Amino acid sequence: MIIFLYGEDTFRSRQKLNELKDKFLREVDASGNDLSVIEGETTSIEKINERVGPASLFSRARMIVIENLFLNKNQNLFKQVSDFLKKSARNENILIFYESFGGSEKLNKDKEELFKFLLKQKYSLPEFKPLTQAGVSAWAKKEVEKRGGKITQGALSALTGILRNDLWQIEIEIEKLINFKAGQKLNLPGEIEIGLADVENMVKGRFDENIFALTDAISAKNKASAVKLLEEQFDAGAADMYLLSMITRQFRILLEIRQALDAGYSSKKIISVLKLHPFIVQKGINQVRNFSLERLKKIFNKLVECDYFLKSGKGDLKTGLDLLITKM
Repeated sequence: MIIFLYGEDTFRSRQKLNELKDKFLREVDASGNDLSVIEGETTSIEKINERVGPASLFSRARMIVIENLFLNKNQNLFKQVSDFLKKSARNENILIFYESFGGSEKLNKDKEELFKFLLKQKYSLPEFKPLTQAGVSAWAKKEVEKRGGKITQGALSALTGILRNDLWQIEIEIEKLINFKAGQKLNLPGEIEIGLADVENMVKGRFDENIFALTDAISAKNKASAVKLLEEQFDAGAADMYLLSMITRQFRILLEIRQALDAGYSSKKIISVLKLHPFIVQKGINQVRNFSLERLKKIFNKLVECDYFLKSGKGDLKTGLDLLITKM
């Protein structure tokens, strides 16, 4: 059995992968001895062949998860894997391919052949695309309800407006809000309800304020302040991918607001068209006064490059961002 999970929404795809692993451990192999994960980026056809061989006499089946194979630098590997899979189509093991890119990704000939083969498999799942704003709201509401709480519409709009479709961070914030409200109602009857004031007081938080401060420092060409703010985030233990995604998100918002202002949109229309929280729009309007559209595009493109180098292992985030700031 071959299962293919792919898409830019890594939160939901990872959630699905964990569900499949849990089901395997629950129904097939409680010991976990027959569940293994292969780092696709550094693997070889020999390693895959070794792991995916027929199950032993003492196990019903194996589950092998191959993560991010398409990042492997060995261009011959993709045809080798395609040929291997076609020859072992009736293998009783469960082979899961997990990739964090979307269907619009440009692939070379051999990668595309493997990608199309995986898509045709009976158990290939639909692409995990980023949710729309309405989808994010519906998802966040369910997450609150799963934890035994309720959230007002105003609070929900503020939460998703501030964090957009960052499901990883939204889940963290929901957990924090639920725990906070549960603590407040420890000795009181009734349901836990998250209100607008709770989100405004707790979610925009220190990290977002530091991101605003960072973009302010960049716009003022205050390199020393920008570098200092970055150092504070690294010292606080911010994960590389999360830090980069937050900075990239902020500059994407600024780029959208700059384009809207240049088109003559009012702040009210920007909120409506871009579906952004008023707090975010007002902050953004204040900041983009110091940026030209061309400058914002250059910064955003550099951040996309940082993302590529980080994911491909060709550089580290701290060096990339330091270079980005010093060259401005």
